[in-house]
Amino acid sequence: MSGRVLSAVASAIVATGLVVAPSAAQAATTPGTDPVRAAEYWLADYGIERAWETTRGAGTKIAIIDTGIGRGPVEFDGAVAGGTDVSGAGSPDGRTPVGAVDADHGSWVASLAAGRGTGPGTGMIGVAPEAQLLSVSVAFGSSAPRSFSEQIADAIRWSVDNGADVINMSLTTNVPDWPESWDDAFLYAFDHDVVVVVAAGNRGSGTTRVGAPATIPGVLTVGGVDRSGKASIDASTQGITIGVSAPSEELIGVSADSTLVSWDGTSGAAPIVAGIAALVRSAHPELDANNVINRIVKTARPAAGATDVPDLLYGYGLVDAAAAVSASVPTVSANPMGSLQDWVRLYRRAPAAPLPQEPAAPVEVPPLPDAETATRAASPLLPDRNTLLYGTLPLTLATTAAILVALGVTAAVRRIRLASRAPSR
Repeated sequence: MSGRVLSAVASAIVATGLVVAPSAAQAATTPGTDPVRAAEYWLADYGIERAWETTRGAGTKIAIIDTGIGRGPVEFDGAVAGGTDVSGAGSPDGRTPVGAVDADHGSWVASLAAGRGTGPGTGMIGVAPEAQLLSVSVAFGSSAPRSFSEQIADAIRWSVDNGADVINMSLTTNVPDWPESWDDAFLYAFDHDVVVVVAAGNRGSGTTRVGAPATIPGVLTVGGVDRSGKASIDASTQGITIGVSAPSEELIGVSADSTLVSWDGTSGAAPIVAGIAALVRSAHPELDANNVINRIVKTARPAAGATDVPDLLYGYGLVDAAAAVSASVPTVSANPMGSLQDWVRLYRRAPAAPLPQEPAAPVEVPPLPDAETATRAASPLLPDRNTLLYGTLPLTLATTAAILVALGVTAAVRRIRLASRAPSR
């Protein structure tokens, strides 16, 4: 499988990119050391082995919403507590891998989260090796019998209804927006106190910034780093929604046919963090999902390349399982990764206000007063008493007086003129 590139690319919907290299079992080890276990450098480097001194995840369930967990590998003996298929392409128990190219993806993810190993101190072991797994098989791309958005919504609801404490989703749509049907599905998980862990995506698969579901408020989005703790160039991406970072390079995983592979991608970083969430829930069963996430982000170690907290590449820093399980962390009342409920209220169309209720009993209305007796309106063209008394009569008298005065003056003028014409004596 050396050099083979696996991808669930189908239109805009992809699994988070994988690069398969020679088996990790080929890594050089000291005599007497199991080569597979020695290749799992994250167990020691990220405090997982120290966290095991407190808990290995007993009593918790991790739902793997992916391409299905294979039935064959011994690493899954006693690990899978149930499953379902929401794609229409798998088997009812979710254990038949689906997908022409990425069928092993779900098995790789599950082995990182809660693989059991092949014996004491040997074989691939997960971060929470005593947690139970739920296998929910989905299919990517146009060949899937059902739409991707419907599959994810149904997968989340099934996982919640079947007791998941943590849901892992190592997939991305490569776009920031998500269908409205996901609002209710993710709110259903949050309302039922489930931690949802999501991969940030990979630049190597064409994802330059985080896409849904990693953009959904309330999920714990995981970025990827290389073995030195530096943000991975190809096996991670960036965005303001990244919560913490975990290894995404030189990972190993168990395929559905029991083959061990080495692979890269935040698809592997996410189940490492999902396993840590299971450890925290097992060690602190009294904590709700908000406080489980808060412990993980607040105990993360600062990344050497981070310029801010949270940082676009690293989030709050590099995850530390031992600190997340054992450190003293004040409790919180809200999810540090945001509230989907608030987001829906602000950005989705608000529901119409209910119409006012009809009064239960008829309302007594007092009767109106009797109408005044109507008077016949006079014509505006005919004079009435007031116009005769105060208008017409004074005007007539004044006009008559003026005429008489004018006649008198005229007569006087005429007599003066006649007198001036008389002959002088």
